[in-house]
Amino acid sequence: MFESVLIANRGEIAVRIARGCRELGIRTIAVYSDVDRDALHVHVCDEAYLLGPADPASSYLDIARIIDVVRRSGAQAVHPGYGFLAENADFARAVTQAGAVFIGPSPDAIERMGDKLSARAVARAADVPIVPGTVEPTDDVAVAIAFGEEHGYPVAVKAMFGGGGRGMKVVRDASEMAAALTSAAREAGVAFGRSECYLERYLERPRHVEVQVIGDQDGTVLHLGDRDCSLQRRHQKLIEEAPAPRIDPAVRAALHEAAVRVSREMNYTNAGTCEFLLDEDGQRFYFLEMNTRLQVEHPVTELVTGIDLVHAQLRVAAGDGLGFTQADVQLRGHAIEARINAEDPGAGFMPSPGAVMRLEAPLGPGVRLDTGLRSGDVIAREYDSMVAKLIVWAEDRETACRRLSIALEGLTVDGVPTTIPFHRLAVAHPAFLAAEHATSSVEREWDLSTLTPADTAVDRGAPDRHREELLTVELDGRRFDVRVHSPIRSTHPLRRASSATSRASAGNAASGDVLAPMQGTVIGYAVEPGARVAVGDPVVMLEAMKMENTLRATIAGTVASTGTAPGTVVQPGALLAVITPD
Repeated sequence: MFESVLIANRGEIAVRIARGCRELGIRTIAVYSDVDRDALHVHVCDEAYLLGPADPASSYLDIARIIDVVRRSGAQAVHPGYGFLAENADFARAVTQAGAVFIGPSPDAIERMGDKLSARAVARAADVPIVPGTVEPTDDVAVAIAFGEEHGYPVAVKAMFGGGGRGMKVVRDASEMAAALTSAAREAGVAFGRSECYLERYLERPRHVEVQVIGDQDGTVLHLGDRDCSLQRRHQKLIEEAPAPRIDPAVRAALHEAAVRVSREMNYTNAGTCEFLLDEDGQRFYFLEMNTRLQVEHPVTELVTGIDLVHAQLRVAAGDGLGFTQADVQLRGHAIEARINAEDPGAGFMPSPGAVMRLEAPLGPGVRLDTGLRSGDVIAREYDSMVAKLIVWAEDRETACRRLSIALEGLTVDGVPTTIPFHRLAVAHPAFLAAEHATSSVEREWDLSTLTPADTAVDRGAPDRHREELLTVELDGRRFDVRVHSPIRSTHPLRRASSATSRASAGNAASGDVLAPMQGTVIGYAVEPGARVAVGDPVVMLEAMKMENTLRATIAGTVASTGTAPGTVVQPGALLAVITPD
């Protein structure tokens, strides 16, 4: 086993990997950016090294800087976590050239699966069905429209070198194709450094089912069961569970076999996940992609199999083998994970960077909270919006749903809007309880009108967002604990958008002003001054926390002005456009 491992990541996954390493007696080495100097992952590791500024390109994405730390620290191995450089073949090669072991698959496997078109070719070679799509990347509107006419709409424009919903746009008719190609390429370039996109037939109401695989250096490839990740918004997962509910046993077995065939076709080593779309009929499935890394949702697999995936990754990378066979993989019970993000579900899941003033984990049997934050930590706009992953296990799915509901009641995150209100709604939703939801359910089928925008008109990111007191009162001899919040007026220069701004989804519904709902970077405008717009028409694109957000007109009228240059970083409440009503 390795004596030391450098963790080339941050946040909750860096904390998770560090704890797994320490359980095996491995010295852990953290890297961090300027804004992460006091981050939890820095404190839980044995030593830490500064990479550079908050901008990921100058820190967590800078291969040369990380390799320099590998050499200076004497790290024997590097674990990339997920995101950043986890699926970068050049990084994997650089680690090996520096004399360390990359804890993941080979660079060749990363390249073959990182290129979505190459991944589809591997699936075809393994005799695994794929969704109809183009065989080459394209930015040609005519080619894209021809594809839509041949295969039918809707069509998905997808980043070739990405995942997690970034760089993916759904096109429902030919008139939307040009804007979708431009937007997908732009978002993919920001998130992954590569802007190439391809086209795929978009299934209207599929389920998203994935299979965890792991392979050792001797050629053995095993599956560790499946997960359902169908509850999504903007093609990003909200709740994941294992095993996937309501699947025909024969289809489940076929999914497992398909994942193993794809992995063997490419001589895959270490942990990976094959993702599939299961059609509405519950019988036909299609290979979607393979993630050549540890998944965000890996804890649900750990809880139902009893296998620690980080330990398994380390043992495989060290050449020790898996230590178990396919027959040893026995699933027990049911596990569900809720991804808690700093986003406002009542305002279209707008990202909400800022200070987490209070973070309290729920307690109880079968409850796990993975996080990289503590009370007082700040969620920086330069990185993704994840706050924590709340995972529960129970003997069956029904009990697991109730346990997650109770755990969500006990989870406290004060200071920024989070997705907790949505998760509380989701875990009690009849469609979710019956496992009848699909990838389109949240955005197209569920009524989310009870989720109102966060009403917190205090400083964003300031350390004195509010004063909190816990008071004990008695009423008719019964004791009550009452938490009292008092806003504090501050002179901090960064002001959060008002509640009125939030309710108008980044605009003032009465005046037509389009305001920034969060701190972000203006990407560009969809309209020019003098253009007429209807309610809901796109006006300006704002990038925040690795996601592109389209701000839309709240009234019909004429665009009188658009005053902020692309590339400008704006603060919450900044005026981005003015619409004169009809």
